[in-house]
Amino acid sequence: MIVPFPPGGATDIIARLVAAKMQEVWGQPVVVENRPGAGTVVGTDLVAKSTPDGYTLGVVVTAHVINPSLRPNMPYDTVKDLAAVSQVSVQHLVIAAHPSLEANTVAELIALAKKNPGRLSYATPGSGTAMHLSVELLKTKAGIDLVHVPYKGGAPAQQDVMGARVPILLDVLYAVQPLINSGKLKVIALLSPTRPASAKDYPLVTETVPGVSALSMVGLVAAAGTPRELVQTISSDVGRAVKSSDLTERMMQLGMQPVGSTPDEFDALIRAEIDKWARVVKISGAKAD
Repeated sequence: MIVPFPPGGATDIIARLVAAKMQEVWGQPVVVENRPGAGTVVGTDLVAKSTPDGYTLGVVVTAHVINPSLRPNMPYDTVKDLAAVSQVSVQHLVIAAHPSLEANTVAELIALAKKNPGRLSYATPGSGTAMHLSVELLKTKAGIDLVHVPYKGGAPAQQDVMGARVPILLDVLYAVQPLINSGKLKVIALLSPTRPASAKDYPLVTETVPGVSALSMVGLVAAAGTPRELVQTISSDVGRAVKSSDLTERMMQLGMQPVGSTPDEFDALIRAEIDKWARVVKISGAKAD
């Protein structure tokens, strides 16, 4: 199972949860291999070029459906060279900050950014992620200038924001919730379109800047050409584990929304999300760092 981020971040956490469960279900080792780089392209390219025998699976996130419009020279075709297996979950995104940041709300952040154009920076787990594009959309809608600082994963981004080297962090909520609970980071707002039951007290960006919202997805893909019946079997096994096992409860406790979709459902979502994020890239004028 190839994870296109380094160890310790949000995607790595869920990948290892799923891998451990599938090892139990399949009765054989499931090895997680971290291959970060180029906004998930490095790891996903390995999956696209792997032997289509079902023994190599790739973990993909929202960057997977953003990259086609953000990166013109992709080494693989997102739709043609990869087979959708299953959407594993949906995650909520958060704008967090070092406690010393003067702003505590979205309105205050916008005011601070307007007062200091081009001087406030924000960290993300990588260029082309949902976190990156969401802020680029916020910048366009609110008329502000924030500087993107992309990292190779959430863990190093979190460390630099906690160390006050970068003031603002965009990441998956469940990955930074312990840091929020311990006071090492503070919440500015969630990027969710609606307030989740698990975070009813957090404000939403869209309440201040309508039209700015996003969720992060995690799913599994395999190389195109993998036998359809094998893809269906893997998808079915993963789906059952995600929707009705001890893994389900663990994911929900961490603030993930389990999905466990079929290959056809996940393929349809990938195609729809590629179109949606292409519009966001065009509106925001975002570029890959």
